[in-house]
Amino acid sequence: MSSSILSEISVDMSQPTLLFSEDGHKVYWLGISHQTAFRCNVYLIHSGEHYILVDPGSPLHTAQVQQRVAQIIEPACITALVLCHQDPDVAASLPAWLELNPDLCIITSPRAHVLLPHYGCADYRYHDIEQHPVFDCGDGHELHFITASHLHSPAAFATWDPCAGFLFSGDIWAALSLDWTLVCQDFASHSQNMNMFHMDYMASNIAARGFVHKIENLPIKAILPQHGSIIPPDMVVDALRYLKNLQCGTDILYPELS
Repeated sequence: MSSSILSEISVDMSQPTLLFSEDGHKVYWLGISHQTAFRCNVYLIHSGEHYILVDPGSPLHTAQVQQRVAQIIEPACITALVLCHQDPDVAASLPAWLELNPDLCIITSPRAHVLLPHYGCADYRYHDIEQHPVFDCGDGHELHFITASHLHSPAAFATWDPCAGFLFSGDIWAALSLDWTLVCQDFASHSQNMNMFHMDYMASNIAARGFVHKIENLPIKAILPQHGSIIPPDMVVDALRYLKNLQCGTDILYPELS
């Protein structure tokens, strides 16, 4: 049975939120209950024998994330971490997860890989998303990795889950707001919250359009950023148009050169 429940989702901050379930493949929002405009989203993909955390976050929230994971599986049973770039709000909890399971597979880019040891963890299993852009979950399902250089990090990439139709976009389509809902309700107003992040953090319109060119033909059913609200199916076209038209970074700093 296939189930994507974004349109009728109910969030209980005391437990994980199931976003998708089909044939043993599940996606959860683990979330952070801390009230902040810079809210961090942590996602868990369960596929076959794999339990994969997407952008597990910083030590500020590790205890809460592990508590959420424990409601699904023992935290030591997490098999892989996807780190879309090296920033501390994405990756600084890495030592805590490796302490629980030293055999974790760390899925990231070569540019992030050379910086992660600065968190104090130089020895781990590494999946290079550029050399191996597909991760086999072992149950007939795969995750695909799509580079998104300079959005905002040169190490940035997105994760495409073909089974769920979900694009885990990291900082791309991130939004800052205290008036938060898990699923975006109105894209026009939400785009103003995205502007607060994108205009400063993203490099240029060329970088934005280059990424859209890579993904615009994917059958994306939802966009799951690391900050802000999930973008549901009926707003995906709006989201792609937003990024394609985005003026940001060097476009704003050096308009005379555009």
